[in-house]
Formats: sequence, structure tokens, C-alpha cells
Amino acid sequence: MTETFLEFLAAYPALYTFFGLVVLALAALLANFVVKKILIRLINHFLGWTKFGRDDDIRRQGVVERLANIMPAFVVAAGIALVPGMHDAAATVIRNVATAFIILTLAMALAAALNVADTLYRRRPQARLKPIKGYIQIAKIAIYVIAAVLMLATLMDRSPLILLSGLGAMAAVLILVFQDTLLSLVAGIQISSTDMVRVGDWIEMPSLNADGDVIEIALHTVRVRNWDNTVSAIPIRKLVTESFKNWRGMQESGGRRIKRAIYLDQTRIRFLGADEIERLGRFRHLESYLQRKRDELREWNGKLGDSAGIDANTRRITNVGTFRAYVDAYLRAHPGLHQHMTLLVRQLQPGPEGLPLEIYCFTNTTAWADYERIQSDIFDHLLALLPEFDLAVFQNPSGFDLRSFAMRPELSRAVTEA
Repeated sequence: MTETFLEFLAAYPALYTFFGLVVLALAALLANFVVKKILIRLINHFLGWTKFGRDDDIRRQGVVERLANIMPAFVVAAGIALVPGMHDAAATVIRNVATAFIILTLAMALAAALNVADTLYRRRPQARLKPIKGYIQIAKIAIYVIAAVLMLATLMDRSPLILLSGLGAMAAVLILVFQDTLLSLVAGIQISSTDMVRVGDWIEMPSLNADGDVIEIALHTVRVRNWDNTVSAIPIRKLVTESFKNWRGMQESGGRRIKRAIYLDQTRIRFLGADEIERLGRFRHLESYLQRKRDELREWNGKLGDSAGIDANTRRITNVGTFRAYVDAYLRAHPGLHQHMTLLVRQLQPGPEGLPLEIYCFTNTTAWADYERIQSDIFDHLLALLPEFDLAVFQNPSGFDLRSFAMRPELSRAVTEA
């Protein structure tokens, strides 16, 4: 029966060749079924006994599944020569296509293996300091470039050396095409070697509207999750060529700076009377200051002799100086401030907005919410305490102030007469 069937096919060469192609296709499908349905299941079953086999992030890369795609292509490449009546040129084309597919599949499997390596590396504690994703991407590009050269040489049925010999003349074109990639690679190496940016750093780059935490450092871009939960993609070379602010130093120091001024109304600045000094002396943060100040001024004014009878010749305690001393003592006793960092209270140059009394200190935490709470509590207290020193914050008149002024005829008449 078999001999009769073969004799029948031999009488029709085209049908014989078609039958051979069908058998080859069925053999490829059978090989694909055996490898994917049986062999891979066995491999995954044994890998399931290991921690890597139970890792979804690693299994998702599908390295074994990609390698399994080689088997049907290998069957086609090896069996096409056995098909009876197959033209040599057609057999060569099919074999070359199958071989090129094998090369492509191997390249994809290697790229997936690199993804596995990157996944495992990112779980290490030092991965945040030295990310390798950019290098992984460079390796992938190299793999795909080599695969493309081999595939093209296979499809053309020529030696890869012939194609590689022409790359020297194409170097300028390649550099032009991969200019951004090369610049990004150099920038990534500079950033990694100088430790300029790490994953998790808070960076601020106003020119590109980026202000938030770095969540990824890749070959071409650095992704930043901004505080409004938007994501900015910054070209990595911009971090080398343009200025940006990295808040890592502040976070590692353990203290965040408060630098804010209270603008005092200069018309309220005056000397304090004896009864006011006595009253303020009962403030816990002013007891030692006022006692020390009284002794200092008593000694100073005692040396003036007869000139001490004129008030302008004597030194006296002012309400703004006393308030400044109170603020300094209050900050040095505050439990939310870092007492081993710079802490000062100073007057800045007066201007049209009043006399700036600047507070310069550091909180003992870098957490944003805690920092804002401590800063607000300090200024809430100081602003509310200003009337105790007969001081007031300077504020431009509002519509309500002007309306109140207009409703008081005696004030309007006094201004008109003046």
C-alpha cells in the first residue's frame, strides 16, 4: 500500500513535493507541541521547586518559552533538504528564513535573560545607588544589532564579514543615527560615576517642570514622579548639561531649613518703659536676657556721668530688640528644631514693606508634613505674640481698611486739613 502510494506521488512530482512540505509542516507542529506542552511543563514543574520558579516577575519574562520557539524553525531548516523535488533555490530561501528566525528568537531570549538579571539586581540594596538599566539597554541594542547583521547575512546567503567590512564606511551615518543614544550613554556613565542622581532622590529642575522623586534611571530618560503625581521624563543628558537641585543632601543631613521673615511695622518700634520691662521679665524666655541686659545698660549708662541726664545719650531696651531676643530663646528651646545646625534671628535691610526679622534654622526632621507643621506652629506663635511687645506686622491697606477710613469723618477731615 505504501509503495503504491509513493509510486502514485512519483508520477506527479508537484504533488510529491507538496506532500513533502505538508509532512515537514506537521513535523514542525509536532516538535512545537512536544516542546511547549510537555518539555516546558516539565521544566517549569522542576523550576517551581526553586525560588526563581515561583517568582512571577522572572517567569513573566518567558526566557524558556522564547527558546522553545527555536525547535519548529530548526526542524524546518534541517528538513527542507529532505523534501523531494524541492528546487535548490526555494530550499535555500526557506532554510535561510528559518535560520534567521532562529537568530531572532535567540536574540529575544537573551534580551529576556537580561531583563531577568535587571530584575534580580534591582532587588539588591545597592541597586538604588547604582542602577544598571541603562547598561542593560545598551547590551540589548548590541544584541539586536548583531542579530540584525547575522539575519541579513543569512537571508542574503553571504558571510557576515562582508557586511561588517562595510560598516567602517557607515560609521559616520551610525554615529549620526545613534547620536542621542551615545550622548545618553556618556551622560549615564557620568551620573553613575559621580553619584549625581539616585533612584529615590528628590530633584528639582524648573526648566523642565520637574519637581519630585526619581523613580527610574534608564538609558535615554530619567523619570520623575512630581508632587502632583504627574510623571516627567527628563532626557538624561540634561542632568549633565543643565543645572538642577538634588535635595538628597538635605534628607541625609536630618534637618530641613526654615528661612522666613516677619515684616514688622517700623512705626511701632520704640523704647520700653520700666513697667513694660518688668512685665516682659516674667516671660520664661526673657528672664535671663532682660536681667543681663539691665545690668549691662546700668554699667554702660553709669559711665556717662552728667550726660546720662539726656535720654538720647543713654542706651535703653527696645521692644523690637526684646522680641528678637525672645524669638532666639524660643527657637533654642523648641523640641522640633535641630540645635546642632545654624540657628539665628537677624534683621534684614528695612524697605517699603517694613523691617524684616528673618528666622534661619533647621527642623530635626526632613518629612514634608512634619516640616510644614513645625514651621507653621512657630510662626503662629510669634505672630500672635507680637501685641505683647506692642509690635505689629506690616500690611498694605486693603479695601476694608480704606472703607473703614472713609466711614470715620474725623480722620478724613484731619487728612484734608493737613
